[in-house]
Amino acid sequence: MGDATTFRVVLTTVGRKTGKEHTVPLRAVVYGGKFYFSRHKPDGDWYLNAVTNSTVRMTIGGQNIAGVAREVIEADLLQKISELKYPGEARAKERRVAIEVSVDDAPRPRQP
Repeated sequence: MGDATTFRVVLTTVGRKTGKEHTVPLRAVVYGGKFYFSRHKPDGDWYLNAVTNSTVRMTIGGQNIAGVAREVIEADLLQKISELKYPGEARAKERRVAIEVSVDDAPRPRQP
């Protein structure tokens, strides 16, 4: 997936305090074969949960996809994700935090 696309995804994380699943619909950016979720401040439960426990699940079109999240710390990548998420909007220039979700590194069930 070289080209970037944005669409709605239901992201499920594991609560950092409760250990229970936490589900939230978000706008995702797919860029370079990875999924990105961003927000203005690092205080959202889904964000803090994913940073604390990298095992996440995405529901896209009724399909569940396991993934592994990491906090994006590269300033140039954070800016690129904002520009892709908010093309032509002033908020594309705001400083944001983001997680990257990789499905290639996700744990997969063992085959018998």
